[in-house]
Amino acid sequence: MTMKTSETFDALLNNLKVGETATTVAARRDEIAKVLNKNFRSKDGCTDYKLMVGSFGRHTAIKGVSDLDMIFILPPRVRSNYDGERGPRRMLERVKDALTDRYPNTDIRVDQCVVRVQFTFNAFKFEVQPAFENADGSFEYPDTKAEGWKATKPREEITATKECNDRTSTNMRHLARMARAWKNENGVSMGGLLIDTLVYNFFAQTDDYNSAGTGSFDRMARDFFKFFKDEPEQDYYLALGSRQRVHVKAKFQSKAKKAYNRCVEAIDLGGKSSANKKWREVFGTSIPLAKSASEASRSFRDTEEFIENDFPVDVSETVSIDCEVTQNGFRPTWLRAMRRDRMLLKADKSLKFKVTSCSVAEPYSLKWKVLNRGPEAERRDMVRGQIVDSSGRGTRVERSDFKGEHVVECYVVKNGIVVARDRIDVPISNTSVRREPGS
Repeated sequence: MTMKTSETFDALLNNLKVGETATTVAARRDEIAKVLNKNFRSKDGCTDYKLMVGSFGRHTAIKGVSDLDMIFILPPRVRSNYDGERGPRRMLERVKDALTDRYPNTDIRVDQCVVRVQFTFNAFKFEVQPAFENADGSFEYPDTKAEGWKATKPREEITATKECNDRTSTNMRHLARMARAWKNENGVSMGGLLIDTLVYNFFAQTDDYNSAGTGSFDRMARDFFKFFKDEPEQDYYLALGSRQRVHVKAKFQSKAKKAYNRCVEAIDLGGKSSANKKWREVFGTSIPLAKSASEASRSFRDTEEFIENDFPVDVSETVSIDCEVTQNGFRPTWLRAMRRDRMLLKADKSLKFKVTSCSVAEPYSLKWKVLNRGPEAERRDMVRGQIVDSSGRGTRVERSDFKGEHVVECYVVKNGIVVARDRIDVPISNTSVRREPGS
C-alpha cells in the first residue's frame, strides 16, 4: 500500500494536535488564576489577569507538551511593596504560599523567575510568572538571581507568530509543530521559543511555501532542515517579535543534517511504503506506516514498543550514551570510537551500554530499547524492541550475536515525562556460531 504525501503529512499534523489536553490545561490555568486573584485582589472565582505564553500561548505546542508558561498579571498598587533587594523573592514566595494552600500535596517551589507547580497526575508543570504589565504591553517579572525586576515582551512574540502564520496560510505553526516532533524523536535539546524563532527566520528567507498544501510538505521539511543545518553556530538568537535574546542550549546542526539527509531519502523513495519508515526517523510515530505486501505476510513478530505510548515526550535536556565493548583477553573499546575509526564490531562481544553524560538533575529513571534489524533478526524472530529497565545503575548489558543493523536507545524519565533521549547504532558484521538469544 502506498500513501500520498498529503495523506502522510495530514496524518502527522492530526496526530500532533494537543487535543483533549487543551481542556485540562485550561482548567488548571483558570484554577491558578482564581487562587491568585483571591490572594492579590480579594476576588472570588475571577479567572482574569492571566496570559498563557510559551509554545501554548503561541499555539505551536504539540501532544505531550509538559512545560506550560503562564503570566499572572499583578495589580499595580502592590508594586511599591516589592521593591528593594528582597522584593522579587518575597513576591515569588507569596505566590508559592497561595498555591500551596490550594494544592497542599503538589510539588510547588520557587525557581529564580517563576513558581513551578508540578502536577503529577497528568505530568503537567506550570511555570507561573507573576509580573507587572507596562503601558507598552511588556511585563516586568521578579528575578531572584539578579535580585531585581526584568523585562519581557511575550505579546510581541505571540503577535509575530500570528502574523507569520497568517502570511504563510497556517504553515508557520504547522512547521513549528513538525520541528517539535523532530526534536522529541531525535533528542534535540531546544527550547520552544528557539524553534519558533528559527521557523520564523526560515519563512523570512523564502516565500516558496507561503501557500503550500500538505502535498508539498515533504519538500518544505527538506528545505527547512537544509536551512537549519547550515545555520552558523552561535550562543543566542534574537527572538521573533520581541528581539530579546533566546539562548542555544546545545548544538543542533549535526542532527539537523541527519534529518535533511533522511528527508532527501524519503522523497527519493516516492510513494513506496519504505518512505514513511524514513519519515518516521525524522518525525517519530506520529507518521503513519504504509504496509507493504511483504510486511503483511511476514513470518516474524513485530515486538517493537515505543516510549511515547508509555510516557509523554517533551525533550528539554541532554543525555549521551556509549557502549563498552569487551572480549575475554582484550582491553575494552568504546563503540563510538570504533565507528569513527571504521573498526568492525563482531559477534561474541560483551556490550555494556552506559550513560556518559546527562544534564537532568536526579532523581530520574532510565528506560532502554534494544532493536534488532535485518534478515537474520527476522529469520530468528528476534526483532525485540521492548522498553526495558537498566541492568545496573545507568547501564544496559547485552551481547553481540548476529549480523545486522541493531539500535539501542536510552530514555531519561523525570516526573513521568521523557525529558532526554539518545541512541547508538550497533552494526554487527558477522554471526556467531552459537545460537544464544541476544542482540
